[in-house]
Amino acid sequence: MVLKDEGMAELLPSCNTVVLDEAHQLPETASDFFGETVSTGQVLDLCRDTLAEAAVSARDVRELPERVRALDKAARDLRLAVPRKETRIPAAALEEDGEFAPAVERLAHAVAALRSGLAALAERSEGLAHCARRAGEMAERLARWRDAHDAGVIRWVEVFTQSAALRMTPLSIAAPFRRQLDGPPRAWIFTSATLAVRGDFGHYRDALGLDDADVACWASPFDYGANALVYLPPALPLPNSAEHTDAVVDAAVPVLAASRGRAFLLFTSLRAMRQAHVRLAGQLRAAGLDLPLLLQGEGSRSELLARFRRLGNGVLVASASFWEGVDVRGEALSVVVIDKLPFAPPDDPVLAARLEHLRRAGRNPFVEYQLPHAAIALKQGAGRLIRDEHDRGVLVLCDPRLLSKGYGRQLLDSLPPMPRTRSIADVAAFFAGATQRESPPPQCAARRRGAHTGGER
Repeated sequence: MVLKDEGMAELLPSCNTVVLDEAHQLPETASDFFGETVSTGQVLDLCRDTLAEAAVSARDVRELPERVRALDKAARDLRLAVPRKETRIPAAALEEDGEFAPAVERLAHAVAALRSGLAALAERSEGLAHCARRAGEMAERLARWRDAHDAGVIRWVEVFTQSAALRMTPLSIAAPFRRQLDGPPRAWIFTSATLAVRGDFGHYRDALGLDDADVACWASPFDYGANALVYLPPALPLPNSAEHTDAVVDAAVPVLAASRGRAFLLFTSLRAMRQAHVRLAGQLRAAGLDLPLLLQGEGSRSELLARFRRLGNGVLVASASFWEGVDVRGEALSVVVIDKLPFAPPDDPVLAARLEHLRRAGRNPFVEYQLPHAAIALKQGAGRLIRDEHDRGVLVLCDPRLLSKGYGRQLLDSLPPMPRTRSIADVAAFFAGATQRESPPPQCAARRRGAHTGGER
């Protein structure tokens, strides 16, 4: 869609029907592609390519390498003008600093100077012409980024170890996405196992401008009532307390003893993941449990999953990378532990801007945005557990707000209809093959008979 809007050829052939699977990812993906970015990495790539082309086709033009060096320095100075740690920051917060805005201005001037120099040389070679086009596009994106102060876009900066990126994201993608739907007549089908929240598609339809969409949900083919159990450990501290991560590990160890490993421990932050890994190694030794312990980052995701499947009794400690798109079928994965409700960090500049926009419109950003997104993320994490009709397992949810807050009950009810317990003895009985477990709550039983759980479409 973006390529076509930019006047390039269509990447996909003409068709009468478009089917988008895993469509819950679409709003975030579309936000990235309908936005714009100028990064110091892009600038340095342009500098290197220009010097290479100049060495072949413009060796007699001394001004060109000088302009490249000036642009290289401007890009590196911009990186030095932002915080050194990796983070995401609203542009307005950085522009209050005396160094950032002048650094952006110097970068814009340096890009414009290189653009001018390349334009005069573009006829010498195809390579120089291509660099001239890139410099022109970069200058235009920088100008839009500097001048965009309307309510329809979010200006922010992403900082990496060696680079920085100036990003501009649409506040809503409903309008640009709607333009695609209103193009040539065709059918659009959006499907995902986690598209609705308790059968409601309202938040998704709002995000993509799908006001006139037909919606439907179908029950999962999996028998969650017989093959799964939700364990809510008692007496856990609040998730924002310093003791919470250690308490999650301590609550998980008896479960791991009953299941003989075969578990994912999923955390909502890398810091909690690392802390839990250290704690868990000590607790497993103290309990005399000889279980292979894997940590996200020790290898690629595919390598770790291959090791996990091969071991058969492994315990993998991970974070967001393993919350979705991971498929481990059979007995190798029989426990999924989730440390806390997966609310997006409120300091994210794009999220903060969207919440503020809803607030100013008199709407409830928590109910209309944060809660549905947390429900979908929780269902994605829980979905790692039961992958086919024969899988059995225990989902361990370690956030006490699930029972103490009204919205926690809503999130629980958005999960597949699994029996719930607060007793570790029930967990042990489940893995021992016992059937004496808590019956599903009435609303869960009703949902299993109804049409909107599990594999929602």
